[in-house]
Amino acid sequence: MTQEEITEFAKLLVRNVRDAAIRSADNQLYADNMNSPIAKRWRNARDVGNIDEFGEDIIVDTVDDTIFYFLLAIDEGLLSLSFTTPEGKDIALTSDIIGELGGWYMGEWRSKYSSERCSNDLDGL
Repeated sequence: MTQEEITEFAKLLVRNVRDAAIRSADNQLYADNMNSPIAKRWRNARDVGNIDEFGEDIIVDTVDDTIFYFLLAIDEGLLSLSFTTPEGKDIALTSDIIGELGGWYMGEWRSKYSSERCSNDLDGL
C-alpha cells in the first residue's frame, strides 16, 4: 500500500466514521428539536444533575455510534473491506453482505456479544 492509498483510507475513515459520530453526538446533545431516545436520556441525566449517569450514557452511546458509522461506511461501499475467518476464508464485507452490518450491530450484535453495558432504547417497542 502506498502512502497515497493510506492517506485516502485515512480521509475516508475520519470523515465517514469519526466526523459522522461526532456530528451525531453533537445533535443528540445540543439540537433542541432532537427527540430520539438517546437525546432524551442524555437531557434527563444532564437536567437532574446526575453526572455519573450522563457520562456513562455518553460513553456507551458514542462508542456504539462510532461503530455504527464504521459499519455504515462499509454498507454504503465507502470502505471496501474484507474479513478473514479463523478458518482462513475471506469474506468481502461490502459485496458478500447486503448492506446490513450497521443495522445488525445496533439491533442485535452489541447486546448479544458485548460483556459491557449496553443502552437499548428499543426495549419494550
